[in-house]
Amino acid sequence: MSRSAGPPAPTPPGADATPGEIVRWTFDVLNTHTAAPLRAVWTDETRERMPTATYRGAAEIEGYFEALFAAVPDVTLTMQAMVEEGEEVFVRWTLTGTHTGAALEGVEPTGARLDLDGVDHFTVRGGKIVSNFVIFDQMQFARQLGLLPADGSRLDVGLKYGFNLLTRLRR
Repeated sequence: MSRSAGPPAPTPPGADATPGEIVRWTFDVLNTHTAAPLRAVWTDETRERMPTATYRGAAEIEGYFEALFAAVPDVTLTMQAMVEEGEEVFVRWTLTGTHTGAALEGVEPTGARLDLDGVDHFTVRGGKIVSNFVIFDQMQFARQLGLLPADGSRLDVGLKYGFNLLTRLRR
């Protein structure tokens, strides 16, 4: 499936950029819907720990984001807040978009609208991202994709009833 490219990637931060400036640049680049420019701040040792998997090295991390762009062609990452302390940078963010492209985490396109909140914890050393630990609500994600029923729906109540019944029977 072809997708339209976003705006051109912003100019990479200079050699004297702070960790926060590097992280802000990564968000700007991701919103252009291409990850290749981020190889400037990723190395073969960079580790990206997502809730579903850990990606190691620039090629694996780029592959993750390219798959995200293919699955959610209108994806936008918005920084809500950022705190920088030495080499550590924390970002609270919102991801929005519509699952209309390719499969996402093994789920065929649902047409579902995503509106997820998350937090990244970056370690940036010598102008390179050493690691990033990503946290977002997996249940919120699954409900929005339609993998789980809406909270309080008849199906949700029925699933919880069945689960609780099995739990009691196992005792």
